[in-house]
Amino acid sequence: MDFKDQIKQHCDRVAKLKDSIQTEEAAKTALIMPFLNMLGYDVFNPFEVVPEFISDIGTKKGEKVDYAIMREVNGQPEPCMLIECKHWKQALTLHDNQLLRYFHVTKARFGILTNGVVYRFYTDLVAPNRMDEQPFLEIDLLDLRENQIEEVKKFSKPYFDVDQILNTASELKYTGALKSIMHQEFTNPSEHFVKYFARGVYEGQLNARMVDYFTGLVKKSIAQTISEQVSGRLKTALGQEELAIPQITTEPIATPTSEEKTGPIVVTTAEELEGFYIIRSILRPHIDSNRIVHRDAQSYFAILLDDNNRKTICRLHLNGQKKYIGLLDAEKRETKYEIQSLDDIYNHAEALKQSVGNFTKLSVAAE
Repeated sequence: MDFKDQIKQHCDRVAKLKDSIQTEEAAKTALIMPFLNMLGYDVFNPFEVVPEFISDIGTKKGEKVDYAIMREVNGQPEPCMLIECKHWKQALTLHDNQLLRYFHVTKARFGILTNGVVYRFYTDLVAPNRMDEQPFLEIDLLDLRENQIEEVKKFSKPYFDVDQILNTASELKYTGALKSIMHQEFTNPSEHFVKYFARGVYEGQLNARMVDYFTGLVKKSIAQTISEQVSGRLKTALGQEELAIPQITTEPIATPTSEEKTGPIVVTTAEELEGFYIIRSILRPHIDSNRIVHRDAQSYFAILLDDNNRKTICRLHLNGQKKYIGLLDAEKRETKYEIQSLDDIYNHAEALKQSVGNFTKLSVAAE
């Protein structure tokens, strides 16, 4: 059985046993010792694995770290890895932890903090002989990724090489941090991130309204770019000329009415989206902006409350020679008002507030 099969087998074991483990000692016996054994270390050989490792630190005597992995240097066993263990339900924190104190007084180059499920690997990239506060590698055995298996393998007894691990530790640490930042920006773009891209395509002033507008466009562009890259790779791998990648969504899909655009004729313009963001900014003080959505149709661009076509706040008619905003009365009769530019939408702010008030039973009297 190769290392990949061994670690996957251990991951299955962890998933099966963890809920029955009630103490830290049980976590060591059922989860952590088998992990060390999988790495090739004899947990019953004190020349390889020393439990309750003691190294006096100044006036502190008899403090212990849970395990020390030993290796022979010049005929003498020396610690190369220090391991501190927690119960699997405990949060992993370095605050007042023996790992921080032991690291600089032993010759160990690596510290591992684990609860048997999550393993955090530390070294001294920032300052020599002082363990970093941030791990250069973190793995979760309940969600282990393929690329992490090779990194864990480097800590196994047959492949353990301090210099090789240190050569990749810096790259692992910073790529991990960068990926975390990217995930955050892709999911919820910051204003700085949005402005960086918006300035490349928009020459006007990036006021709050336009930043709000471009935030939606940046999120949409990121999603489409990733989808296109995945589609392209799958086409290459499968040798297909045409491959449709289904769009996964958790939002309800509304059934189109006879007037709504469907198929290739659906073209929502930037101007329509800008109008939508203007209306949403007008109504934001009175209602959660996430409840305000748009739905395109052949003859108009509708702004709805709660994605419900029976709760139409207004309609925009922007694709003809003249532009209008359409407001509906209690009988759903639409009255169109001509606008010379999108800024004229602000002239109808009170009517828009009243329209929302009709659906929400809220008072939206003029301020």
